[in-house]
Amino acid sequence: MLKIISCNLNGIRSANKKGFFDWLHKQKADIVCLQELRASSQQINEEKINFRNDAFYIKSAEKKGYSGVGIITKHKPKKVIYSYGDAEFDNEGRYIQLNFENFIVVSLYAPSGSSSEERQKAKFRFMKSFMVHLMKLRKKKVPTIICGDWNIAHKEIDLKNWKSNQKNSGFLIDERNWMDEVFKKNFFIDAFREINKKPEQYTWWSNRGNARINNVGWRIDYQVVSSNLQKKIKSESIYTKKRFSDHAPLIMEYEI
Repeated sequence: MLKIISCNLNGIRSANKKGFFDWLHKQKADIVCLQELRASSQQINEEKINFRNDAFYIKSAEKKGYSGVGIITKHKPKKVIYSYGDAEFDNEGRYIQLNFENFIVVSLYAPSGSSSEERQKAKFRFMKSFMVHLMKLRKKKVPTIICGDWNIAHKEIDLKNWKSNQKNSGFLIDERNWMDEVFKKNFFIDAFREINKKPEQYTWWSNRGNARINNVGWRIDYQVVSSNLQKKIKSESIYTKKRFSDHAPLIMEYEI
């Protein structure tokens, strides 16, 4: 069994102080995909985080204190790829890919468009170029797992207040239609939803009000897998007991 954890940390140094890595060591995951590190390799080293004997591959953003993704792994990859081919977003530290002997794992931090119209336009540019990349990945026919914060709730079941958010970034019809394309037959699969059809399963909550206490959330963090892994998805869970970030860790197991 291959155990993979994915989590947007909203700052790796902040999450470390909140006990994320103490919790993580107890999970005994094979691979951990992290997003929004908001730190350079040097700053992470200065934090003196205990990664034990696991390797940690990082793609930081050119802009200081912004974005950044990484993958912690017990298994040595054959190849590490630090971009998907779009300089605008690769420079923002949004993609890292590890190629193993029999499968591929990606940590992805898709742009949010909630801060401004300009950022929403950037998000649409990302969606266009990343779809081209997804097609290239799919053609390889190698089992692929793309973990991360996609910043889109796909269906009404994936956020609490869907009616009032239909004109907000993250639940726009164009974004949801794009996710439909990602999850179309024989392309990619929403691994969590493949085995968990229950409502009120969220991975992100606003810091405003009592959103987390009242479970007024969004499911915007995914493990998206190639269709040749459909029968290999074995378990899922969202860890919410302790709060390390405004996102919760998504834990899944695969028979690989």
